[in-house]
Amino acid sequence: MKRALIILVALTLFCPIAKAEDLRLDLIFSNDVHGGIDRSEATFMNPDFPPLLGGGGSAATLIKHIRSLADIERRDNLLLDAGDIFQGRPVGTVTNGKAVVEFMNAIGYDAMTIGNHEFDIPEEKLKETLQLAKFPILSCNLIDKRTNQIPSYAKPYIVVERLGLKIGILGFTTTDTEKMSFPENIKNVKFLSEKETIDKYVKILRNQEKVDIVIVLGHAGLPYDIVPTYLTRYDAMGNPLFSERNAVWGYDAQEIAREVEGIDIFIGGHMHKGIPTPWIDPYTHTMVIQGYAYGSNLGWITLKIDPKTKSVSGYEVPALREGSMVTLFEDEFIPDEELGQMIAEQVAIAEKGMDEVVGYAGVYLSRINVDAQSLIGNTIVDAMRAEVNADFAFLNLGGVRADIKAGPVTYRDIFEVMPFDNMIVSFRCTGEFLRKIIETRVEGSRHGLIISGGKVVYSKKRENFDRVTHFEIGGKPLDPKKIYTVATTDFIMQGNAGLTMLIQVPQEDITNHQINLRDAIVHYFQKNSPIMTRIDDRWTRNDNAKPSAEMLQ
Repeated sequence: MKRALIILVALTLFCPIAKAEDLRLDLIFSNDVHGGIDRSEATFMNPDFPPLLGGGGSAATLIKHIRSLADIERRDNLLLDAGDIFQGRPVGTVTNGKAVVEFMNAIGYDAMTIGNHEFDIPEEKLKETLQLAKFPILSCNLIDKRTNQIPSYAKPYIVVERLGLKIGILGFTTTDTEKMSFPENIKNVKFLSEKETIDKYVKILRNQEKVDIVIVLGHAGLPYDIVPTYLTRYDAMGNPLFSERNAVWGYDAQEIAREVEGIDIFIGGHMHKGIPTPWIDPYTHTMVIQGYAYGSNLGWITLKIDPKTKSVSGYEVPALREGSMVTLFEDEFIPDEELGQMIAEQVAIAEKGMDEVVGYAGVYLSRINVDAQSLIGNTIVDAMRAEVNADFAFLNLGGVRADIKAGPVTYRDIFEVMPFDNMIVSFRCTGEFLRKIIETRVEGSRHGLIISGGKVVYSKKRENFDRVTHFEIGGKPLDPKKIYTVATTDFIMQGNAGLTMLIQVPQEDITNHQINLRDAIVHYFQKNSPIMTRIDDRWTRNDNAKPSAEMLQ
């Protein structure tokens, strides 16, 4: 504990010195925790010798330290979360997020917003989880279709008082949720446009609630290439370059910061990419900050506030190297004993049997893509096809969440690869329809599908929907009139990943196997170990390719 305190003091000393008259508001934040309240290995830093992360126990140690800095009159704090709290790690997924909410209650969160993965479970189960929260759940752009009001488990904003200031905290959920969730889980929810709804409520906070500071807590993030993306949207002064927005996805944090005035700071997420210091819009001067995912870090930024104007005059970050992103190394932030014990007990229940070895990987099964192939991705679709004896199988690239090391493989390893409870579905369709599926996923800038049971060659130089130049299934050229059995997941079958055409498949041609994809992968390892998957010729981009005979039929 002594070492942790020394490091915490060092963090504080890294902060630039504020002017004596400044008020200081410490914003502590998390996003995309995905159940990551347990201890874990930082394999993203060193896959062979990963340092240990302390999860919620280490977060609690840091949070308590930051709160110890408060003197109420000159310095205070808020603890916030930007959504996607539970779906990902066993302790979050198995408990439907209840373990995460209990941790958040115990450490005293002030508010959270709702992420898209909160809707991975049915509405009634989600309500049970969120109703456990002893803090407000925020989302201004969700509407219950049955009442035409914000759902009973949420509210659009709250107003809190800190340092003699009125602070409005406004939450929202990305409209991407409509494209990423099971339709059954969101059948009663309407998602309003982020931009228009946020603009409406910022005006309410400023003009009716008379707040001094506006914080937007949104489940949306900055683009990966922040400056280049900005310059494709706006000029150097922030003027829009186009009169109309043509994007098919929801508004991101950069667009909201630029196009909605009156926001002091936007705390975002969804992208799983942290930024060390805030990006500041050159036109509105709104600050945007976001962290990484899976509980690997805790965000900490200190707003400097002029007490006379009651406006933000600047900010500080706690560390020179990490900026606002404090990595929760267990040996630096020794886990809080009480909360660490509470989490460990929940983990033990949720992870019973997860360290049982189910097979072996003969090679390192990486997520690194070669076009639309990866070693772990190819393994998953091979497992899916084998499980239901299908002719062909496919999966979206975003459905793969972790690597598997060479050597013994446990159920835990497979859970981390496939944390979502997707079920295998197969359907019967013509070769012509199957080709349309592939064409849909190579249209425009789309990146394809992970496939098994066939070979696809395509050219990006050809016109959309005429890009597949060669297609085999089972070693034979695709027959456009033949009926094939194709395996995928219930998530994709319901029109997600851009494959809306799948909702046209007649119900009598669909088989719901009631087999969890995760279990199918376990079965595949049990039957076929050691797994020696390789990158092969199942998916090839060749911009000089000419259509083969079967493609001209």
